[in-house]
Amino acid sequence: MNYRSKAIHCVKDTILVMQRKQFEECGCCLDEQYKRYGNTEWLFANIIEEGHVYEIGYPACVCPEVKSGQIKDVTHCECSRQSILYIIGNLLPEKNIKVEIIETVLGGAEKCRFKVTVA
Repeated sequence: MNYRSKAIHCVKDTILVMQRKQFEECGCCLDEQYKRYGNTEWLFANIIEEGHVYEIGYPACVCPEVKSGQIKDVTHCECSRQSILYIIGNLLPEKNIKVEIIETVLGGAEKCRFKVTVA
């Protein structure tokens, strides 16, 4: 499955638009955006190393296909990884973005967590 195109389709007209608005409100600074908006009911974002390393995640799985019971395979979490990569890549196009899955609900964890490195 091409999770990249699925992820882009899922977030390009919704989450990306909202994240871009927040990013611009915060002076195009991820650190400021995550300080202001990084603790909501659907997203958390922790600054591990300012300007460079972040932990981003969801308190619960946000995928409609997973929530409906259609998908139960942990490999589907690649879609979330790709969506984070796509969003941050759009906000910081001049940077090299790396996103790693730490743990996911489908994988048996209580929440979904991703490590994001900006270089």
